[in-house]
Amino acid sequence: MTNLNASHANHHNFILTGIPGMPDKDPWLAFPLGFLYTLTLLENGTILAVIKVEPSLHEPMYYFLSILALTDVSLSMSTLPSMLSIFWFNAPEIVFDACIMQMFFIHVFVIVESGVLVSMAFDRFVAIRNPLHYVSILTHDVIGKIGIAVLTWAVCVVFPVPFLIKCLPFCHSSVLSHSYCLHQNMMRLACASTRVNSLYGLIVFIFTLGLDALLILLSYVLILKTVLGIASRGERLKTLGTCLSHISAVLLFYVPFIGASMIHRFGEHLSPVVHMLMADIYLLLPPVLNPIVYSVKTKQI
Repeated sequence: MTNLNASHANHHNFILTGIPGMPDKDPWLAFPLGFLYTLTLLENGTILAVIKVEPSLHEPMYYFLSILALTDVSLSMSTLPSMLSIFWFNAPEIVFDACIMQMFFIHVFVIVESGVLVSMAFDRFVAIRNPLHYVSILTHDVIGKIGIAVLTWAVCVVFPVPFLIKCLPFCHSSVLSHSYCLHQNMMRLACASTRVNSLYGLIVFIFTLGLDALLILLSYVLILKTVLGIASRGERLKTLGTCLSHISAVLLFYVPFIGASMIHRFGEHLSPVVHMLMADIYLLLPPVLNPIVYSVKTKQI
């Protein structure tokens, strides 16, 4: 209890970082970032509106796409306040509790996005394996329950993280290395052992993004096995073509994530600008590109 009270006493505001080592260049990113966020809202809003008003798109695949679009918007809105604060208003300081809240929502929606991609892989498997029963298997109720389960799971696994951070004393630097708050970033500024935080973060990663990646891979192994059983080469290619949008979305999510993780882990010798760019690409690029990928690759949309 004494340690907890002491840690509360040491909680202070954090300073977010725009372009590392070049704060005078921050205003140059104001309009590109504003355009990027506007584009994200317009694209995903258009996807949602088109799916709602077009009866031919009232199918399981497009309902999952709607969930993905909502998740992309939510993830973008999680980073928006601090990005605007730094690059538009030159106000990099963020209150401790606000930082905790932003960290919570970013991690929740990253896990939700990963879970939605798993759900979409399952959707493709059912559509290819049981095309005649596709709509009867993935009913509105089933899709709704899947969406609620993914969100509940994400909230439950991230819920302890703010309390783990609040238990840490912060008595050194208050400068975060990104334009938004992340668990691993805040944890590094603590002046006490972060072993519990690191262990819990690793467990969460294994049972969320790590497990999701394996489930997506398994789904495509089963899909490929089914497709290879189709006699006609043309039909095989046509069937695989229905998965291109989802495969692109998976790559857009996991490739930047792996790149950012590798640089975070092994790229200590690299410029801080590289760390910043990879982290920003990981969180900002998929919400912008997913609607484009689905619009280009999906004939109906």
